[in-house]
Amino acid sequence: MGVGAAQGAGSYPTVAIVDYVYGCMKANGETPAALANCSCSIDVIASIVPYERYETAETFRSLGLQTGERGVLFRQSAPAKSAVSELKRAQAEAEVRCF
Repeated sequence: MGVGAAQGAGSYPTVAIVDYVYGCMKANGETPAALANCSCSIDVIASIVPYERYETAETFRSLGLQTGERGVLFRQSAPAKSAVSELKRAQAEAEVRCF
């Protein structure tokens, strides 16, 4: 097990969990309730999407923000669409269960 890996959340590294929760709290308010909801959310996502696929989807999503032809591959390719779609489904399930 690598440095910073968490055993509980489907072997997601602690840094990935904290990064998700931090961004989620920024979007949903920095309250104790948001902390609980966002922590629940990443746990649900981790139970559905293995970390390797989560990392792939986040990479495609991040690189897809590039404008013009640079980002097209990361937005329009079949692997990108599949990975991002899987993550969106997991996030929707997390939204239902946690918020």
